[in-house]
Amino acid sequence: MHEERRGLHTMQTIVLTAVAMLAFAANSLLCRLALQHGAIDPASFASIRLVSGALTLAVIVRFRSERSASGHADWLAAAMLFAYVAFFSFAYRNLPAGTGALILFGAVQLTMFSVGLRSGEMFGAIAWLGLALAAAGLVYLVSPGVAAPPLLGAVLMAIAGVAWGVYSLRGRGVVDPLAATAGNFARAAPLALVLSLIFVANAYADAAGVALAISSGALTSGIGYVIWYAALRKLSAMRAATVQLSVPLIAAFGGVVFLSETITPRLAAASAAILGGIALVLTSRSQKPRP
Repeated sequence: MHEERRGLHTMQTIVLTAVAMLAFAANSLLCRLALQHGAIDPASFASIRLVSGALTLAVIVRFRSERSASGHADWLAAAMLFAYVAFFSFAYRNLPAGTGALILFGAVQLTMFSVGLRSGEMFGAIAWLGLALAAAGLVYLVSPGVAAPPLLGAVLMAIAGVAWGVYSLRGRGVVDPLAATAGNFARAAPLALVLSLIFVANAYADAAGVALAISSGALTSGIGYVIWYAALRKLSAMRAATVQLSVPLIAAFGGVVFLSETITPRLAAASAAILGGIALVLTSRSQKPRP
């Protein structure tokens, strides 16, 4: 009986994790789809995504059975969430879905590793090899050439990745992750509305663009984060970091199927270097912090 219950919980965790990864990859596909066909401008997409996500999370927090734990307002986390969504949206004006997701998650992981080093965490030779391999993959991906992604889009997505990495680090140890995320979305939404006012002269949106932005905010961001937090209860930090490496590959193949994009040899080689390098870091044993 005990083994059956454990097997059921394991299967539940696998399903929740898989759905969460699909949701994360869908964010790239939905944004790229909306901007590729000119259905909406980046600032409006970011605003609608954050507002719809804030409303969805507020409803979930309001009607869930557990009482929300009180906590302080983290404006830095909200600012990083806004920066991630804003730069993410502008970057996808001219980046393929898979390439954008690879740059994003590569920058996220490198940011978190750098913070670990700064805080005194020490890595062994295998981890350093992995960091070098991942960094080389990113450099190769964006280096000049016929198959290189647009430089501006790559830089904007890298900034989005740094912002998401900082946002993720700010969330470590929060008492109630769901309530904290709902609060961050609520505080980031007005910042996005200010962004829309700045770019109001370039604003445009049709029904399809608005629907894609709402889907990204309410479903793949709002509900997607809820599913991810449910999965995190049964995942170690190492496994949680590792499974996210699947997102760029899912986004790349989704771009082929839904957006008629192609997987170039450069993207394939850079993916192998970045994901393989990060996997080396994640699977290596970190040493104790320096005193």
